[in-house]
Amino acid sequence: MHLEALFERVGPILGFLVCITVVAELADRIGLFDVLAREAARIARGSVVGLWLLVVLVGSVSSAVLSLDTTAVLITPVVLVLARQLGLSQSLFAYTAVWLANTASLVLPVSNLTNLLAWNRLGGGIFRFAEVMWPAALAALLITVGFAAVVFRRELRGRYQQPPEVHVEDKPLLITAGVVCGGLGPAFALGVDVTLAAAVGAVIMVVACLVRNRSHLSWKLLPWQLVVGVSVLFVVVQFAQEHGLSTVLGYAAGHGERWLDLLRLSGISAASANVVDNLPAYLALEPLADTPQRIAALLIGVNAGPLILPWASLATLLWAGRCRAAGVSVNWRTFALRGLVLVPLLVVGCVSATALLG
Repeated sequence: MHLEALFERVGPILGFLVCITVVAELADRIGLFDVLAREAARIARGSVVGLWLLVVLVGSVSSAVLSLDTTAVLITPVVLVLARQLGLSQSLFAYTAVWLANTASLVLPVSNLTNLLAWNRLGGGIFRFAEVMWPAALAALLITVGFAAVVFRRELRGRYQQPPEVHVEDKPLLITAGVVCGGLGPAFALGVDVTLAAAVGAVIMVVACLVRNRSHLSWKLLPWQLVVGVSVLFVVVQFAQEHGLSTVLGYAAGHGERWLDLLRLSGISAASANVVDNLPAYLALEPLADTPQRIAALLIGVNAGPLILPWASLATLLWAGRCRAAGVSVNWRTFALRGLVLVPLLVVGCVSATALLG
C-alpha cells in the first residue's frame, strides 16, 4: 500500500483540521462567539427572518472564503449562542449552519478540502476554479436556503427581544481572538497555504492564552479521536482502491459529459461520501473525473451530497462536536431524513446548472 504518497496528500489536510479546531475552541472559551452573537442580534433589530438571513449571508461567505470546516467550528457556536440568548429555535440555526457549511463550499479552492485536492486538475488558478464551479455553487446556495425556509417556516415567524450586553472578561484576549479569526479569511483568499495560516493562527491563540489566561488551555483542544478515525478511513479506502474499488466505481460512475452522465457520477459521489466520508470518496473517484465538467460533477457529489450520515463530512462531525459543546443534542434520524430529501434536490439542481451554464 502506498501509504507515503497517501500521507503526502492528506497529511496537510489533517493538520489544517487540528489547527482550525484549536482556534475555534479557544475563541469559544475566550467569549468571542458570545460577543458576535450579540452584535448579530443588534443588527437584525428584532426580526427573526432578518436575523436568519444574516446568518445565511455570513455562513455562505464563511464557507466560500474560510472553508466549510471553519464555518462548522466558528459559525455554529455563534448561532447556537444567538438562539439561546434570544429564546429562538436552535434547530433552525444549527441546521442552517451545517447545511450551508457543506453546500456553500463549491465556489473556491479553499472552500472545501476536496476542492484543494481537485484544484490542480482544473489548472488556471483560483479564477479558473470559480469559472467552472460557479453555476453549481449558485444552485446549491439557492436550493439550500429555499429548503431551509420551507422546513423551518414556523420558526422563522415573529420577533425577539434584544439580549443584554455581554460582559468581556479579558478585552485584549478577545481582540486577539477576533483578529486571528477575522484574518484567516483574507489569508485563505490571498492564496496563503491553508494549513500554514491555520497553524499560525493556532500558535498566536495559544501564546496569547499562555500570557493572559492559561486556564483556557488543555489537551482537550486537540481533536485526536476525529483525526485517528478519519486517518483509518483514508487507509481503508486506499487499500480497497488498490484491490479493485476503482474498477467497481468506474463501472458505476460511467463516462461522458451529457447531463445523465454527469448526474450518474455526481449521484455515485454523493452515495460514496455518505458511506466512507467525502475525502476518501473523492480520492477513490478522482481518476474518473477527467474533464472540467466531470470534476464539477464529482465535487457536487462529495461537497453538497454528504448530508445524510454523520460521518459523511468532517464538517458535519465538527458541527456535531460544537453542538455537543453547547449542550444541543443532534437527532441523527431527523438529520438523515431531511438529508434524504435535500441531497437529491442538490445533486439534480447543481448538475443541471453545470450542464446548462458551465
